[in-house]
Amino acid sequence: MNQLSSEHTASAYTKQSRWSGFLFGLGLVAFLDETVFHQLLHWHHFYDKSTETIGIVSDGLLNSGAGFVLIFGLFLLADFRRRHLMDWKFWIGHVLMGMGTFQLFDGTINHKLFGIHQIRYVDNLIVYDIGWHIVALLLLIGGFMLARHAEKQGTK
Repeated sequence: MNQLSSEHTASAYTKQSRWSGFLFGLGLVAFLDETVFHQLLHWHHFYDKSTETIGIVSDGLLNSGAGFVLIFGLFLLADFRRRHLMDWKFWIGHVLMGMGTFQLFDGTINHKLFGIHQIRYVDNLIVYDIGWHIVALLLLIGGFMLARHAEKQGTK
């Protein structure tokens, strides 16, 4: 990390920097999830409780929403970088936390609570569920630790 001057140190860790990374991560992992698990592997659709056509439409809506959130996060990043010094470790930490939040929400709320789709329709689903949640927790913990470390290092 480049040493941030004391006058810009506080601005490197503002809400806009946090939200930019978080939203970018949220949109990125939603886009990757939709692309990999929905389109390439055909494991499920976003909404699997209806016809194949409804499932494909729901995938398109998820992809559109993911793209919007991802691009909005990039606009926040561009605006922030124009006005402030950037601490990339801090930002990437929040990207990872956004990714982990999506994974945890998707795995807990969409898969289990609402049951709108499963990760994969197989007999031994618990293996996929555990793996999904482990990845979510690793992203959240890793992102938190990276952002916290960057913030402590930058405010010395």
